[in-house]
Amino acid sequence: MTARLMLLPAKSIAAMKIVRIPDDFDKRDAVRHATSLIGSVEEESPDYEWEDIAALLEDHGFEVLDFMVGPDLD
Repeated sequence: MTARLMLLPAKSIAAMKIVRIPDDFDKRDAVRHATSLIGSVEEESPDYEWEDIAALLEDHGFEVLDFMVGPDLD
């Protein structure tokens, strides 16, 4: 089975994150659920860190993955 991944965009490329979508979510529900979880962290703690978001996503079955961004193509 192929892993289903979601890119969490950021203002800088270095801050982008990739998470594996849990098997029990379809793509649309995964995006909605992740967005809701991220929003709840942002509302509860304006001085949040990425680790706060990552922990909540992992509590809900998402898996944060390591990745490497390659060189610019232009």
